[in-house]
Amino acid sequence: MATDTSARSVPRVDRFFRLSERGTTVRTELLAGVSMFLASAYVVVVVPGMLAGAGVPHAAATTGVIVTVVLATLFMGLYANLPFVLAPGLGGVALVAVTLIGQEKVPYPVAMGMVFWSGVAFLVLTLLGIRQLVTRIIPDCVRLAIGPAIGLYIAMLGFRSAGLIGVGRKGLELGDLGSAAALLALAGLVLIAALSSRKVPGTLLIAIAVLTVAAIPLGVAEVPDSLFEAPGSMGPVAFDIDLWGALEPHYLPYLFALFAAEFFSTTGVVMAVGERIGLTDDQGQMQDVNKPFLVDSVSVIGGSAMGGPSVTTYLESAAGSDSGGRTGLTSVVTGGLFALLLLFTPVATMIPEAATAPVLMFIGLSMLAGLRKVDMSDLTDALPAALTVACTLFWGNFGTGIAAGLTSYVLIKAAAGRFKDIHVGMWVLLPFLGYFFYNSIH
Repeated sequence: MATDTSARSVPRVDRFFRLSERGTTVRTELLAGVSMFLASAYVVVVVPGMLAGAGVPHAAATTGVIVTVVLATLFMGLYANLPFVLAPGLGGVALVAVTLIGQEKVPYPVAMGMVFWSGVAFLVLTLLGIRQLVTRIIPDCVRLAIGPAIGLYIAMLGFRSAGLIGVGRKGLELGDLGSAAALLALAGLVLIAALSSRKVPGTLLIAIAVLTVAAIPLGVAEVPDSLFEAPGSMGPVAFDIDLWGALEPHYLPYLFALFAAEFFSTTGVVMAVGERIGLTDDQGQMQDVNKPFLVDSVSVIGGSAMGGPSVTTYLESAAGSDSGGRTGLTSVVTGGLFALLLLFTPVATMIPEAATAPVLMFIGLSMLAGLRKVDMSDLTDALPAALTVACTLFWGNFGTGIAAGLTSYVLIKAAAGRFKDIHVGMWVLLPFLGYFFYNSIH
């Protein structure tokens, strides 16, 4: 009798997720879901660690991040029927934790309010179907430089957390390369590169596990009293948002930075993975593309309430599609596995920075590849792109870096007499960018 019930349930699942239509099976989707989970599970260690560095309670941050990933990924699977995993993006988290809270001393509720409004902007553009407007306003050279700028900044955070570099009177200085933490991080970077080049599933998760085990006898990590316990309370982070404080004018570039990171990351990943699973047409356009964008924007808004800032579709979704995942069932499996991690939060909190630092270094440095798409033969494009990356790193600030790139683009193009290259929307943004620079130096 149980067999008959199971047999009847498979066609129902098939119809809901359109398995046969997309040429896949329940077994394939299950395996793809496991692969996507292994490729992205590192976020429940790295992201809470970054937030904890900004003073957010680690246990609450861990629970908030996991709940955000579970809800957003299930939403993508059940509503959009796509094999994507969603989680707080490292770029957005770095902006919130390091730049806003750490450097600018922005209160946590205000920072999460900015995340909320960036999600609202994304949602409005999605509902109105005018996402192309943003891509037309922002110059391609600056848009292409945003990812590498964020990547280099993330890599720097990894070097700093491992003690490989420090901040001295003259700026960045060489750290203690002989310390146990530094040696572990360097070994981890080599390990990740080796495993990644061999396309080993769950490379980042494997590296974190190996480094954590190695860190225990070196005194860099300690084994908790219990590996299993109920998830920590989300009380310190849940619904802690200052919506009106986030709308102060001098926060505009940060709002834009959050929005840009979410918008372009989502656009790139959705289109790239959509093409891999055969859901794009001859022009590279994807049917029902607004569905994943709607999921992303709603997840950004919801994540700001759960303590999981700047949710975005992860490139690790490709691990699911490469394993045969073609439908939302893959996402449902991945979301379910993330939910199980709620019982293992002590394991996440014991992992040292030396184990997560090489993940930040590897991901950040990998993002520099985006610069190759910038036309370096045209100095009016190359210089704004370079300034976006350099100013983000030198000034340690996403907003300032992007503002520098956009401002320099307008000024350089105007000085070169190439006014046709400047979208009218850039002239509207220019006064706000100037106001931001004024507040940055005062």
